[in-house]
Amino acid sequence: MASIKDDRGFNQGFALVKSTEVRMRRRADAFVQEMDLKQPREILEIGCGTGEIAYWIAEQTGAHLLGIDLCIPFIKQARQRPPLPNLQYQVIDFNQPGSLSEQTFDYIIGNGILHHLYYTLPAALLNIRRLLKPDGKLVFFEPNIYNPYCTLIFTVPFLRVKSRLEPTEMAFSKRFIVQRLREANFTEIHVAYKDFLLPGVPNILINPLILSGNILEHIPVLNKMAQSLFIKAKKSHE
Repeated sequence: MASIKDDRGFNQGFALVKSTEVRMRRRADAFVQEMDLKQPREILEIGCGTGEIAYWIAEQTGAHLLGIDLCIPFIKQARQRPPLPNLQYQVIDFNQPGSLSEQTFDYIIGNGILHHLYYTLPAALLNIRRLLKPDGKLVFFEPNIYNPYCTLIFTVPFLRVKSRLEPTEMAFSKRFIVQRLREANFTEIHVAYKDFLLPGVPNILINPLILSGNILEHIPVLNKMAQSLFIKAKKSHE
């Protein structure tokens, strides 16, 4: 299926066909379910791309949401959506010194972002921790290296090139991210195997994959083949 490429030519997502939209909306809902929105909240989405998830969450919750990305064309496209008073998009690298220096957030979320920072993940997690308020929470979906599709495209050199992956990105395991989060002094770490719905599947397969996935996610061993890791952790007290 058609890919969405950034201004450097790397694949950063998939065209918004029905299966991809269903998948992304389910992820937006999963983010919201992890949030306590009884009072005004500040949410940061890292790597927001063309802005779908940020828009849906801002529209659904009324929380203030800032979506950031490194790709200028992505942010320009995101800003073409009908404006919401509680949503902003900016071109920002959160890993740069001084970025967002005056802001902190209740929640920091991302869909397939941390694996782009595989080789610098310890520093990136410390930067995320810096941007969280006390007891703030990170919530991410990341590709699971044990999923057969992910194993192939991330570990076979020919397929990495064909898939236009960045040299720095790599899917990882549950054990890997739990260890990195502990080293960054996060607490209440929970990582689950999540989602068997791949982007671009035929429409007729969407509901069967969702239904079967909801079962497989709870079956040990089989759940390790899920496409993603659903990662949650809280900023510890200083």
